[in-house]
Amino acid sequence: MESIDVYNYSCVEIYANDGIYRFDLDFSLSGFLLPDNVLRQIFFLLDGSDMETINELRLMTKAARLYFENDMRQSEIADRLGISQATVSRLINSARKEGIIRISVNIPKGVNTELEEQLIQKFGLKEAIVADCTNESEDDNQRILLREIGSAAAHYVETVIKNNDVVGISSWSETLVALVDMMQQVPGKSGVKIVQILGGVGNPTAEIHANRLTGRLASLVNGTPYFLPAPGIVGSQAAYNVIMNDKYVKETTEMFGDITMALVGIGPLQPARLLTSSGNIFSQEELKILRGVGATGNILLHFFDANGKQVDHAINSRVVSMGLDQLKQVDRAVAVAAGRDKHEAILAALKGKWINVLITDHVTADFLISSD
Repeated sequence: MESIDVYNYSCVEIYANDGIYRFDLDFSLSGFLLPDNVLRQIFFLLDGSDMETINELRLMTKAARLYFENDMRQSEIADRLGISQATVSRLINSARKEGIIRISVNIPKGVNTELEEQLIQKFGLKEAIVADCTNESEDDNQRILLREIGSAAAHYVETVIKNNDVVGISSWSETLVALVDMMQQVPGKSGVKIVQILGGVGNPTAEIHANRLTGRLASLVNGTPYFLPAPGIVGSQAAYNVIMNDKYVKETTEMFGDITMALVGIGPLQPARLLTSSGNIFSQEELKILRGVGATGNILLHFFDANGKQVDHAINSRVVSMGLDQLKQVDRAVAVAAGRDKHEAILAALKGKWINVLITDHVTADFLISSD
């Protein structure tokens, strides 16, 4: 005989002078009529450690097939094979290491788990969700972007919200409006508080959006809303001091330290449409000053530079909102932000580690991953 090979750990193939012989490893080789010299050669090759290895591989394969193909529990496999459950577990783990078991995940279209993992690893996030948005015309793309981002963020909130959570939500954010619009009723929740963390008073035609965010989210999770009855930006330090001492403002701001999940947007230096319509914006002169000190983006109207460092300017002392240092302490600080105009601001926010969960679109994710 010239050689003996094992195929898929289930058969032996023997090359002899008078032909090729194949045997299933479950069969006894002694039951086959072959020349004595061939039989002796076979038994010699399968004796000792080689035989033990083949037997172990056969048992691994059998246990793996029963577990993965027949959907049998490990306890059932143990009874079937007459071995302990611990041995079954060891065999299955060994089968993985030997390459007998190969597990593959077929990723559906529109699911971007690889991008999400890369964002988590690069920026030290707790979670990242990347929505797949179709590239259409600019106007169509903006509508699709808000819809897809809102849907992804809504599903996230529906999934992770727990009883007795204290959820902070910003005002004047189109992506958060989309989130609330896409959310379904979350049954079975109790003790949830929804806290407005950026002043929600502004132009009456826009103010309805800010209050609706807080009130609607509270109704969807059977929670209690707590509004922040103040503008997001006040005119002077003196006005800020008066407002912050208001009974109802204090009732809400004192809850900031209890927040377990915060939902915020990330904005560029130039204010977005909804924020502009609210009247809670800085003047062009003030924006020029902020640009001059390196401001790149903002969260809750607190500005930071390209490295994520908060801009130190007196303007900050006129903002009625949760502070960035407070936001950083929240267990789940969730930013819902997307779009090319926000790329640099989102990157800066991640560098500053102001948030630890990001929900964005795949174009923004690609930009963030390729950035320095």
